[in-house]
This record gives sequence, structure tokens and C-alpha cells, in this order.
Amino acid sequence: NEQGQAVYHALTHATGFYREVFKLYKANFQRILMMGVSPVTLDDLTSGFNIALNITTDPDFNMMLGFSEDEVRTMIAYYREAGLVKADTEEMIAEMKPWYDNYCFAKVSLETDPKMFNSDMVIYYMRHHIAHGTPPENMIDANTRTDYKKLKKLVELDGMTKKEQGYIQQIAAEGSIVTDLHMSFPAERIFDEGNFISLLYYYGMLTIVGTRGAQLILGIPNNNVRKQYYEYLLSEYRQAAHIDFTPLGNAFYDMAYDGRWNEAFEFIAEKYYEVASVRIGMEGERNFQGFLMSMMSLCAYYLMLPEVEMSHGYCDIFLLPDKIRFKGKDRVTHSYILELKYLSTKDSDATAERQWAEAEEQVRRYAGDRIVGQSTVDTELHLIRMQMRNTELLRIEEVSR
Repeated sequence: NEQGQAVYHALTHATGFYREVFKLYKANFQRILMMGVSPVTLDDLTSGFNIALNITTDPDFNMMLGFSEDEVRTMIAYYREAGLVKADTEEMIAEMKPWYDNYCFAKVSLETDPKMFNSDMVIYYMRHHIAHGTPPENMIDANTRTDYKKLKKLVELDGMTKKEQGYIQQIAAEGSIVTDLHMSFPAERIFDEGNFISLLYYYGMLTIVGTRGAQLILGIPNNNVRKQYYEYLLSEYRQAAHIDFTPLGNAFYDMAYDGRWNEAFEFIAEKYYEVASVRIGMEGERNFQGFLMSMMSLCAYYLMLPEVEMSHGYCDIFLLPDKIRFKGKDRVTHSYILELKYLSTKDSDATAERQWAEAEEQVRRYAGDRIVGQSTVDTELHLIRMQMRNTELLRIEEVSR
């Protein structure tokens, strides 16, 4: 808001308190290592602290603050030898990996260093195992919610433009975005081209997952961060249309244990129409996919994998049963591949039929993928195709194997 911007400007410019403090650092210390300084602050304090060296993307420091998988294994072995951990190491690594792993902070390190685990989350997980002999029921440490709160505050700073809303929808739906990483920029230029996405990287909401020519591919590192995107979107949807998510609890149970998927997907499509009716700019395939995935994030029974490469294509959504958290008598018995198709109001009936047939061919092809076969052992795999026209559900059905 305007008051927040005025206070920030007063602290960081001219003789502001924050700037004067940084001048003292410059005058009195030979070396300082500061963590958690955003590129916005670094830019706005340049004249007061113009000796700073930003090492965020320096490959020499890529592995400094996280844990490699080898280090996590060493930690587990240490506590096992002390008699404090009895669970299987491979099972613990498999449980932590999708939630806490996959950070990379330097382009060069994509080829030279292992991906890094979030150290705070690993310690949170280990602490629970040591105290109770089991993994935490909630895999996300409440302390990491600060990133979600930062995102929400950032959005409220100026009121997010349609372009930035599109960025969040794209990242939530596709899991990644191609950009140039900006090293610093002042507060008043947060919403310039590329700055907003770069800030998500500095907040830990994106990490380096690949390259596209001279540009970087920044992606959501893990389920911990993915959930924070979805929670932000869900709060926006809830505010826009006053959605009651309660009915989804039973619907998701029916999906996981009885194979009855209709109620869940039809409820989501209905709520999308309600949100789109009161919120401008919700039309479009990406927006619907982001909405659907945000709603599915409320389902505890699955690891949701968007845009997974399968059999020379990319599956829109693969719902993989969480076999580690739900096992034995609680084992999830149904898995899903979902292919989404979107039509604008201008698309012809012939286009709709061609698209519908394409979706059938795609889900059958994905079902034959080796990874799908390995991941869905002991479950019944459902192949679902779903077609939207603008903001309304046109049709949805299960495709036979």
C-alpha cells in the first residue's frame, strides 16, 4: 500500500535509518556475510553500502546452505547409530525427496553439483522421527509459511497486474517459466518485465531447473513450495467466490479408495465457473489448469505431478498414490492420468471433436509409459479426459484401456 512504500523509502533513501546502519557496517567491519537480503533492498541501499558482492548465483556457494542427499544419509546414519532412528533409510529419503529436495542456485551447478535439500525442512522431519518414531503428519514446517506470506504481501504492494497474475497461474499450472534472472532492482520497479519472476527465485519460490539458450528455466523446486502457490491461489478463489471446500473431503476419499472420480472433478469444474463469473481474466486453459491443480492440492492421498514427460508427450496431470504415507490397510487403490482440453467460444464443433479424439489417444499412450506402469503397481489406473469450453465443463469421461 502507499503507506508501506513511503515508510520503506524513508528507511532506505537519503538519511534513512536502514541506510545509515549499512553505512556503519561498511565503516567498521572488514568482512560481513549477510543472508536473506533481497535484491530490492540491495539495489535501494547501493549508495550507502556500495561494497556489497552478491554471491547468490556464485557456484562456489551453491551447496553452502542446503543439504546434499549424501549429507542427509549421513545424518540418518548418525541418529541410527545413536539408537534414535529405526526407520529404513531409503524409505525416509523417498519420503523427504519430493517435499524438500531439488534446489539449485547457480546455472553452472546444474551440471556439477547435486540438487540440495532444504535444511530447515530436513531438520523438522528428523526431529519428529526422533521424538515420535514416525514422520510428521504434515510434511510442511509452519516456519516456511513465511515465504507464502511474503508472496501475499508482495501481491498486495501495488495490486497485482494481470501480467503478474498470469505468471503465477502459469507457474502453478506448468511448474516452470523461462526468464532472464535479474540480480537487483529497486522497489518501484518490482513489476517491470522479469523482476517479479526474479524476486520469486530470491524468495525460494523458484529454483534453477534448466536452460533454454541464454535464458534460465526457473521451476517450482518441490511439493513444499508448490503447496504455497496453491494456497495463495486458493485464498484468492475463496475470497472471489466464497467457495466452501468441505465437500471435497469425501469426494477425494471416494476417488482414492472407490475409484469414483466424477463428483470431485465435476465439483471443481462447477466452482471454476463460479469464480470465473465474478473474477475477470479467469478464462483460458492455463487458468483452468491452475485452478484444478490448486483444488487437487487439498487431496492428501496423491502426489500430484503436472506436465510429466511420458511416451513422447507431456501428461497434464498424473495423480500418483502416496504409497509411503498411505500403506497397509490405508493403501490408496486408485491412480489417475488426466488430460485437459480447452476450447474458446469461437472454436467449432469440428475442433471440439478433433480435440476430444486427441485426448483419448494421448491418455492411452501415457498409460503405456514405463514409469506409469512402475508407479501404479497394485492400483487401478483411470484414464480421464476432460474438455472445457471457456469457463464451462463441456464433457468428461473415463477412457477404457
